[in-house]
Amino acid sequence: MSFTALVVDKDEAGSVSQNIETLDDSRLPDGDVTVDVAYSTLNYKDGLCITGKGGLVRTFPHVPGIDFAGVVSQSSDARYKAGDEVILTGWRVGEARWGGYATKARVKADWLVPMPQGMNARHAMAIGTAGLTAMIAVMALEEHGLQPDKGEVLVTGAAGGVGSVAVSILSHLGYSVAAVTGRPETADYLTGLGATTIIARAELTEENKRPLESERWAGTIDAVGGEMLGRVLKQTRYGGSVAAIGLAGGAAVPSFTVIPFLLRGINLLGIDSVACPYERRVAAWHRLVGELPMDRLEPMVEEHRLADLPALGPAILKGQVKGRAVINIAAERT
Repeated sequence: MSFTALVVDKDEAGSVSQNIETLDDSRLPDGDVTVDVAYSTLNYKDGLCITGKGGLVRTFPHVPGIDFAGVVSQSSDARYKAGDEVILTGWRVGEARWGGYATKARVKADWLVPMPQGMNARHAMAIGTAGLTAMIAVMALEEHGLQPDKGEVLVTGAAGGVGSVAVSILSHLGYSVAAVTGRPETADYLTGLGATTIIARAELTEENKRPLESERWAGTIDAVGGEMLGRVLKQTRYGGSVAAIGLAGGAAVPSFTVIPFLLRGINLLGIDSVACPYERRVAAWHRLVGELPMDRLEPMVEEHRLADLPALGPAILKGQVKGRAVINIAAERT
């Protein structure tokens, strides 16, 4: 038996190539469950893996794709049987281990979650790691007291995958959302997702050495990090929380100070959708079914095929991919 995959390879000179190849099933890694992949998606990490940047891929040849959804074809684990619909996000699949840019994948059963009722593979990948992470961030903010009547919620990197879903979820839940973007042309897109205020990225990245600024945000979902995280911490209202997700802007936080934590009781919440317990991941997926209806997803979804990925990898690293890029893997079998 064979399957089709995007294979990323590196030659002795260090040149990275990307090719659609037909491989024998014997090439699949060890695992408990084999899945016929229906859809995958494109995240920033996928862009790094496709292009061979960032050191995420250490063994070549490699099949990227950190998310996938599909149907179990074989299983040696009692929790899953042939025909079950499943989702996988994270666990370094697509980085340290072959991932979802293939018509078949083989993984450990512990890494999967069952497809929630009312969702399908395309919906799941329109959400993906980015949307799951956004939902976990919303849950964490709510657990620390955030409610719609507390004030405006800020979302940084709002036109990206995590940010787009976060804006849509928060809006659907009744929050007033301020969306930060470095691309003025995305303003209408973000307003369509429910953002009530659009803020230029430059406003929150210009240098300001004051330890505290005027209180603006009841809470923040920060998908950028770096200097922007430093600014929003200084602007968060008393008792508010910042859910920090991404490090696209860097792990170092310029002008970092403990004063917002000491004088305003700010909470800094680290969000990692991989490390969080299985039960919490399942709870987040079930909330997503009810709180992010597909009609709210569609404006942020662009569907592509496996052959598009060599060009999409560099594009997402340059910030040229808007919303959620969903990869139709099942199309390779037709």
